[in-house]
Amino acid sequence: MQETISAGNGVVRDIEFGDNNLVKELYGEQSENLKEVENRYGIRVHARGGKLSLEGDSPGVDSAFRFFKELYGLLEKGYVLDPADIELAARVIDEGKIRLEDIFLDTVCVSTRKKIIAPKSITQKLYIESIRKHDIVFGIGPAGTGKTYLAMAMAVSAFVNKEVNRIVLTRPAVEAGEKLGFLPGDLSQKVDPYLRPLLDALYDMMDYDKASRLLEKGAFEIAPLAFMRGRTLNDAFVILDEAQNTTSTQMKMFLTRLGYNSKAVITGDTTQVDLAASEKSGLLEAEALIKNIEGISFVYFSKNDVVRHPLVRKIIEAYEKNS
Repeated sequence: MQETISAGNGVVRDIEFGDNNLVKELYGEQSENLKEVENRYGIRVHARGGKLSLEGDSPGVDSAFRFFKELYGLLEKGYVLDPADIELAARVIDEGKIRLEDIFLDTVCVSTRKKIIAPKSITQKLYIESIRKHDIVFGIGPAGTGKTYLAMAMAVSAFVNKEVNRIVLTRPAVEAGEKLGFLPGDLSQKVDPYLRPLLDALYDMMDYDKASRLLEKGAFEIAPLAFMRGRTLNDAFVILDEAQNTTSTQMKMFLTRLGYNSKAVITGDTTQVDLAASEKSGLLEAEALIKNIEGISFVYFSKNDVVRHPLVRKIIEAYEKNS
C-alpha cells in the first residue's frame, strides 16, 4: 500500500491497495461504500483500479483516509465485511480512540452460521473486556446496543471453553402494558414469550440440536427470575436480562445467588421500566448501592452503540428529546 499527500484547491490524499479481490470488497457493490464515505465526510472519492484519490476539506479527507486504510487492513487479516460494518466502522474512526482491528478482530465466538461475533463499537469492546475481567457486570443502555447478545456470546464461549459447567438465562416476567394472566396455557406457556429472545440468541450461536440437548440435560437453563430463589449457582455463567423490571427484593435475591467460579451479567434499559409506579426498579437501586464495589463493573451504552436498523437510533433520539 502506498500513500501520497498533495495540496491544491483543498486537500488531496491518494492511497493505493495491492489486492484487487480485497479492493472489490472494500469498494462494495457498485461502489456503494465509496458513496457512503463521500456523503459522511463531505468529500469526493475518485477510484482508479486499486488507487483512491480523496479530495475535500482536510478533516474529512483525513478521516476517510484512515477509514479506508484501516478497513483494508481488516480485509487483509481475513475479516469478512457485513454491510452494517461500514457505518459502525466510520463511527469508530470518528471517535478516534481505538483502531478498527482492536474491535472488529476481537472474536468472542463463532455462530452456527459461521458468523464471527465481535464487538462493533468502543463501548461494546469495553463491555467485553469488563466481562472478561469482572465476576459481576451491569450493561445499561437502550435497545439494540448488543447488551444481551454479546453477554450470550460470552456465555457460550465460556461454556465451550469449559470455563463454566452451565449457562443460566433469566428474566423477570413483567408485563409491558399487557396482562400475563389473560394469556392462554399453563405457566410454562405464559412465560415463554418473555424468555423467547434469550432462546433465539442461543440458537443463533449454537447448533439447534446440540443446544436443545443441553437444555434437556440442564446444562443450559432458561427460567423466570422467580425460579432463582433459594439456589446457589456454582460454575455458572448467569445472565439476567430486562433487569430494569426487577424489584428491589428480586435484584438482591439474584445478586446473592452467585456461587464459586461463576459470572453474572445483568442487562437493562433504565428508560423502559414496566413496574407499577409504587415499585422501585431493582436495577436503579443496585446502581446507586453497589456501583463502587470492587469486582463489579457498570458499562453504559448510548444510542451511538445501536447496531440494529439505523432508524432505531433515530427513534431513541426522538424519545430522548421528548423526555
